[in-house]
Amino acid sequence: MIIIGTRGSPLALAQTTWVKEQIVRNFPDIDVALKIIKTSADKDATSSLRSTSAVGVFVKELEQALNDKEIDIAVHSMKDVPTQIAQGLTIAAIPEREDARDALIAARVKSLEQLPENARIGTGSVRRQAQILALRPDLKVFDIRGNVDTRLRKLQDGDYDAIILACAGLRRLGLEQRISSPFDCSQMLPAPGQGALAIETRSDDNRTNSAATVLNHAPTAFAVTAERAFLQRVGGGCNVPVAVYARIQEDALEIDALIASVDGKQIVRDSIQTDLKNADNAVAILAGRMLASGGRTILDNLLRR
Repeated sequence: MIIIGTRGSPLALAQTTWVKEQIVRNFPDIDVALKIIKTSADKDATSSLRSTSAVGVFVKELEQALNDKEIDIAVHSMKDVPTQIAQGLTIAAIPEREDARDALIAARVKSLEQLPENARIGTGSVRRQAQILALRPDLKVFDIRGNVDTRLRKLQDGDYDAIILACAGLRRLGLEQRISSPFDCSQMLPAPGQGALAIETRSDDNRTNSAATVLNHAPTAFAVTAERAFLQRVGGGCNVPVAVYARIQEDALEIDALIASVDGKQIVRDSIQTDLKNADNAVAILAGRMLASGGRTILDNLLRR
């Protein structure tokens, strides 16, 4: 028996059910069960997730359940996983990435350009806030909490003129028709690991790790590892305006990254291309270049707030 731990939201359950199906397909003799674990974010559905103290609120209880051997696998959205995971645990697999882009979901229009002046935008992400304000400084950005369905309902109820969500989550829920327009990465870079799943296990659980490994998609894992290395290099977390997107193109790794002030008025953006064997060095060069070009000042000012 393998027990997979998951949050109870429709998206988390959809992602975890997919993982279960893949394991059963490859190992039909293994019984697989799901166990719902409430995380800090689920227990407190009102506090903002924008503060640095909110790091890991989607994963801590799942990691504790792994270490306590209540579950054997935890399934996370990779963008929610801190760069430092709990001792004794490992990311055993990163499946093939879904669409990494962000999406605009608007009530009455189809694009960012069509939104009226001073339109109300809902997002729980300072990364999205910074980039949307860089594109449209007139917009009014407000915090939003809740799962995908809750956020869509708040939009429908008129609380916002538009909201920003990940394309991947909407696609996994079969809600891609709700996307008014996806943001091109030239407009809005995603969070590190966005669109990818993390299959977390105990490091010494060889049986479970062997089963989980079949889900690993090497190109996705390579790119996401580079993104997380960049985030660690610049000292950012999931609640700072740092964005990075890496992908493999014809045996080369291309990385685009951004560090921004929350109001979108200061943007440091850069990119690098390298062969795969020099990925670590390229990440270090890119991070160092961006910090020296103003990124360090932006991040230091953010920490002082």
